[in-house]
Amino acid sequence: MDIADASLLMVGSIFALLVTGLPLAFITGLVALVFTFGWFGTNALPLVTSRVFGFVTEYSLVAVPMFVFMASLLDRSGIAKDLFNAMRVFAGRLPGGVAVQTVVVAFFLAALSGIIGGEIVLLGILALPQMLRLGYDKSLSIGVVCAGGSLGTMMPPSIVLIIYGLIASESIADLFTAAITPAALLMGSYIAYVLVRCLKNPQLGPPMTEADRQASFSSRWQALKAVIVPGLIAFLVLGSIYAGVASVTEAAAMGVFGVLLAILARGELSIETLHKSLGQTMTTCGMIIWIGIGAAALVGVYNLMGGNRFISQLIMGLEVEPIVILLVMMAILLVLGMFLDWIGVAMLTLPIFVPIVEQLGYSPIWFGILFAVNMQVSFLSPPFGPAAFYLKSVAPPSISLKDIFVALLPFIAIQLCVLALLLFYPQLAMWPV
Repeated sequence: MDIADASLLMVGSIFALLVTGLPLAFITGLVALVFTFGWFGTNALPLVTSRVFGFVTEYSLVAVPMFVFMASLLDRSGIAKDLFNAMRVFAGRLPGGVAVQTVVVAFFLAALSGIIGGEIVLLGILALPQMLRLGYDKSLSIGVVCAGGSLGTMMPPSIVLIIYGLIASESIADLFTAAITPAALLMGSYIAYVLVRCLKNPQLGPPMTEADRQASFSSRWQALKAVIVPGLIAFLVLGSIYAGVASVTEAAAMGVFGVLLAILARGELSIETLHKSLGQTMTTCGMIIWIGIGAAALVGVYNLMGGNRFISQLIMGLEVEPIVILLVMMAILLVLGMFLDWIGVAMLTLPIFVPIVEQLGYSPIWFGILFAVNMQVSFLSPPFGPAAFYLKSVAPPSISLKDIFVALLPFIAIQLCVLALLLFYPQLAMWPV
């Protein structure tokens, strides 16, 4: 069997096993073992395990549980709730003001943790019922919660960018710097979409009354104080990275310390809170690590088979412009993102794509930003968009999965437009790097 047939068999085996419902980590690990023994024999096993060892011992990976723990603590404290309620005072009587407020709060939460699922659940509990109560259009409300909650893929400290930097051997601090403008562009695009629709038809997002605005905070100063704490935590994490004071891993630990202090000062720190937060952290990180181990083994054996050279020669041999090759890569990522978890997509594709991007003369940092936007699209895309299922878990029974996926279509279109802008105008992301 030549490498072309082996590549088709490997891809076909993965998708065939996915239909069985087995976890992706087990599927990739099983396929890796079968091809290792079938292609090389048992003597090649240590070469594959050494690649797995290299993945699990990567120092940058320590930042992941730190940021997940920080997000878990924020979910269980009143910090996020106070932040959301404080924004009522600033939302004003603008049509669609609560939806705009939700996107801004989502941006803040993304800057605090970089975790997506928790943000969507939190906004689904805090923002969605309020928008529905105020008479907001159901589709608009759903789309804002899911799209805003997915900003964590882009806004530093994004776990997606940390994993990308680890796989591509690129500076995570540079990735964070390059991601800020695209993240702000996405936030601004969501806000612009909401305002255009609600100003054109105020019934889609009725303005808030004065009583609603001041339901939680009687003055702008009190509301401002509720914004200061999360702002200081975000500054502690991102400021220490950009100032060169701390590495990403050290900044993550500082963020956890800052959140713990804030929760302690609010009188919300308890053994139960710590226990549940640590449990959620272990569950989330366990999933990431196991998928990473399986994918690292699979990519390791495929590279030993010569698969990376085969794909590189196949793509570089195409007589087309480099931008067309990038478009093909984007299409592959978008399709895979509809069916696979983002960590699986990253581990399976980036070891092959990143060297090709470098050979084409493009910046791997810029490609990392494109990858992160791609993964944000994947979080919303049917049939397995995680954002829809996260929201469904806390949404009112009257909201079906079909309602959620239909509501997400305009926001997926916005994400694709931003992806196209970043693809054809790289300086939108690269100017600060």
